[in-house]
Amino acid sequence: MAVDKAFEEVLEFVWSLREAGSNSIKALLEIDEVKEAEADSSTLEAMQRDGLLTLDNDSITLTNKGEKLAEAAIRRHRLAERLLTEVLAMDTDSVEKNACSFEHTLSPEVTDRICALLGHPPTCPHGLPVPRGECCKKSKDAVKPIVEPLTELGVGDSGRIIFILSGSHARLDKLSALGIVPGSVLHVHQKRPAFVLQLGETSLAFDADIVKEIYVKKMS
Repeated sequence: MAVDKAFEEVLEFVWSLREAGSNSIKALLEIDEVKEAEADSSTLEAMQRDGLLTLDNDSITLTNKGEKLAEAAIRRHRLAERLLTEVLAMDTDSVEKNACSFEHTLSPEVTDRICALLGHPPTCPHGLPVPRGECCKKSKDAVKPIVEPLTELGVGDSGRIIFILSGSHARLDKLSALGIVPGSVLHVHQKRPAFVLQLGETSLAFDADIVKEIYVKKMS
């Protein structure tokens, strides 16, 4: 289904507002990007007629149809942000503006290829979740990722941490206290019997089950 750009912007920001705990129509229409897309109350009414959302006083809710389209739009946008940040190394001020334009050109196939290339990142650069795609469920990808588990690096290699994929808050807190956070650079000194990593002037030893949760971009 082809979706009008204004419709896509609305769907994205309804989703984003919901993540922030709001479903206010007034708040939605005050967002700069929504204004720039020339979306207004008549746009919302048209979307309601198309079965994308429902309106009730100041509340807005996505239908199942709207939910799927919003999820796809959010996925494209957040992957675009990752691509522009990690591959093209664009500055923070430029990323959001360009991601907004770039995302509308991405087909589902290209979106999945970008996701695979980036190692299926769980979050965007702002820490917000990237919705999972079909490609994330496959064991192998045709595209070699540029972001990979730290375990894939060889002895002597260095990698910049892109994200840490762990369900343990205690573990994340421990790693953070050691300075192992996105943006830090780790050097692999040893892989067996335990991983020995160099962070600045500090050497740290970890089990493989911790290291495999750290995703990095290999440094040349």
